[in-house]
Amino acid sequence: MTNCDKKSHKEKRDKEHSKSKSLAQDIELIVAKTEETDTEKVSKNSSETATAQKDISMVVHYDLSALISFASPLATEEFTLELMQVVRKASRKRHCRRGVKEVVKALKKGHKGLVVIAGDISPIDIITHIPILCEDFNVPYIYIPSRADLGFACATKRPTSVVMIVPDLKDEEAFDYKEHYTACYEKVKELEQMT
Repeated sequence: MTNCDKKSHKEKRDKEHSKSKSLAQDIELIVAKTEETDTEKVSKNSSETATAQKDISMVVHYDLSALISFASPLATEEFTLELMQVVRKASRKRHCRRGVKEVVKALKKGHKGLVVIAGDISPIDIITHIPILCEDFNVPYIYIPSRADLGFACATKRPTSVVMIVPDLKDEEAFDYKEHYTACYEKVKELEQMT
């Protein structure tokens, strides 16, 4: 390589470095602006608890295109977010049964709680028996549109088809989400009576 080629190569490298540096600065500026708006939104809702503020980051995918035909009662978009927050709190306290096998086992053992079923399961034969079991054992159930959201709420990396929240009523300290759970439980009972 000649001296002229070395200089032009060095100049090109310096230009690319400065471009990537300015791009990184632009990205940092955008991230800072979004964090400012997020903190403004959170500060407006200061009445919420600290755990509820952390759960605001959950995104609800309310896409009804893949919904199974018998998904009733179906939660609204706002109620889906509330349910996901309760599932997340219960999962932190180890009060969740995840998956078809565990939920069926808990129902047959007579555990009481709230069952949340994903409405985009394929094949549908996997979960068709769960609403019947819930009705037999007098346990309320509700559908939400996305199994990916349900898996995310359970703090698992995989989509989850069904979750049962089984709170430990004896341990009041671990059941600190009682108000949110009872509100969701009552709302699900009302929705079941309407259908």
